[in-house]
Amino acid sequence: MIKNTTPIEVTNSDLPLHCPMNQTPVWNLHPKVFLDIGHTGEAKCPYCGASYRLKAGVKVGH
Repeated sequence: MIKNTTPIEVTNSDLPLHCPMNQTPVWNLHPKVFLDIGHTGEAKCPYCGASYRLKAGVKVGH
């Protein structure tokens, strides 16, 4: 798996957030895991170490 040191910015269209994301190449897949990004605005995948961050101005919730 490729480890990305730069956080991947996500928006509301990416929620609920899961890794791997839909656009992840097939060769880089692992079991899908849902990530809670609502509390801190950041999350890290326990399988591949990919870091995710909410894009500036994006609000989670209703």
